[in-house]
Amino acid sequence: MYSQAELVQMAETALAASTADETEVLITSGESALTRYANNQIHQNVADHSAGIALRVVCGKRLGSARTTRVDADALRALAPEAVAMAKWQPEVPDFPGLPEPAPISEVEAWSAKTAAFGPEDRAEGVRTVLAVAERDHLTAAGAWANSSGELLVANSRGVRAFRQATDAGLNLVMTGDDSSGWAGAVAPGVDEIDLPALARRAAEKARRSARPRDLEPGEYAVVLEPEAVRTLVEFLGLAGLGALSYQENRSFMCGKIGRKICGDNITIWDDGLDQRGMPTPFDYEGVPKQRVELITRGVAQGLVYDSQTAAKEGKQSTGHALPAPNTWGPIPTNLFLAPGDATLDEMIASTDRGLLVTRFHYTNLANPMQTTITGMTRDGTFLIENGRVVGGVKNLRFTQSILEALSCVEAIGSELVRGDWATVPALKIAKFRFSGATQF
Repeated sequence: MYSQAELVQMAETALAASTADETEVLITSGESALTRYANNQIHQNVADHSAGIALRVVCGKRLGSARTTRVDADALRALAPEAVAMAKWQPEVPDFPGLPEPAPISEVEAWSAKTAAFGPEDRAEGVRTVLAVAERDHLTAAGAWANSSGELLVANSRGVRAFRQATDAGLNLVMTGDDSSGWAGAVAPGVDEIDLPALARRAAEKARRSARPRDLEPGEYAVVLEPEAVRTLVEFLGLAGLGALSYQENRSFMCGKIGRKICGDNITIWDDGLDQRGMPTPFDYEGVPKQRVELITRGVAQGLVYDSQTAAKEGKQSTGHALPAPNTWGPIPTNLFLAPGDATLDEMIASTDRGLLVTRFHYTNLANPMQTTITGMTRDGTFLIENGRVVGGVKNLRFTQSILEALSCVEAIGSELVRGDWATVPALKIAKFRFSGATQF
């Protein structure tokens, strides 16, 4: 781990070597480690420390960039000449507004000293808890228990000096039986926020309850989606068109829809990097403070997320959603929230005459961004609901479904928000969800 003073000194060294009109330095540094387990035993411990320095220059209306993983002074000084040389070969960017000016940045709580110091023995003790549940229930456990810590510094020649430290922890867990499996997982800034015993019991229960899965014909079914499955829908919605670049290039489902109803009245989605219920981050990769952005409010399309360049194109201000430059994505919402409701998961199941309870989706891909159509598979816990009761597991199904169509027929919304990497969401009950194929497992 580098201190803030050390990172600032690296940035100053790189900035001082630049002859460009404007210069930006992005430094990421961190440590990550995980313990993998399979067949009810730990089989791998890995740890990594890395640092990366990216420098972007503005020469007139041309942009250039260079990167290195070396942090010595000579390597840092060499970045600017490389980036300037690259800029000479790039086409002009007429609408580039210049690098951002400094702005006040809010503080968020994203650091846990315990998580930063969490070692292989600590992770092994946690895995021991998981394996005890698996062995008790005659199941096989596999997954990973990981933690990381890191720093981010953005500095530019206009005076931006944005710094943050953050930690995160995550458990991924699959319990497998002879013909069934169950998943559970969680992410959080701190290891103490993840309840390993509860997650192990949840995965084991899903594996037990989904044993001897029955065949089910493809078709439209009512579904109760647990938060992990809902998270997939919301994150893909963000990728499909809630960023300004896709909108400006006429490839977003939001095109021509701002101010119009696009899904159900009970759906509200926003992005907020300062909300502690998610994985908070106070600024973007240009050093611009994060803003809360209302994306869909009571079913009506409201807005998009912007970085500096896309905002300037519309005469707006950046909302603090830049990704590391250069990139082809443009700004992306990575702190999404779907507003909770007042239902419990049990109440959603009890109100379903016939349908499916889905734990999570797998191998999901965006098929048609303009229609928000995605396709993928159910996995690790798919159940049949009849007369308000879960009656057993079913073999996995392929789905092909428009996200906005699904969000237009939501009948109930869970009261509990569950945090994910990019989205914090509740469970949903959806009246119609289209399953296009079946499997033999």
